[in-house]
Amino acid sequence: MQLKSKILLVSLGLAGALLTGCSSVDLNPNGPDAQYAGDPFSNPNSPLSQQSIYFAFDSYTVPAESQAMIEAHAQYLATHPSATVVLEGNTDERGGREYNLALGQKRSDSVENRLQLLGVPSDRMESVSFGKERPRAMGHDEESYQQNRRVDIIYRTK
Repeated sequence: MQLKSKILLVSLGLAGALLTGCSSVDLNPNGPDAQYAGDPFSNPNSPLSQQSIYFAFDSYTVPAESQAMIEAHAQYLATHPSATVVLEGNTDERGGREYNLALGQKRSDSVENRLQLLGVPSDRMESVSFGKERPRAMGHDEESYQQNRRVDIIYRTK
């Protein structure tokens, strides 16, 4: 009887150790699968709170540093089928009206193409250009120009 008790205790101990070893808790709240409490668009820890992609002068190439943000928006759109976006292309004040409208459109089209590559259907996106008509910063210096060369991601719900 004593041998059976020892075998039972050892078996229970091994089973408990096995179960304890299999459980895990992610202690990193900002890990890749982290959920954001409240509205993810207003939570500064959420990549969805960033809704502007900034461009270099006279360029419509999406900057590499914006890729993670674009991926987060694509993932949000994939999990929220009623959401649609308007991609608003903007430029700084330098250049003619027609040129800036065309450049703003190329910028918004570039972001739309990135989102399409990540699986967002084109019927859930609209690309528009405001050219230099909607500046974010009103100054006439490089810092202001940088703030105005952008695409804004504007969410709409059906």
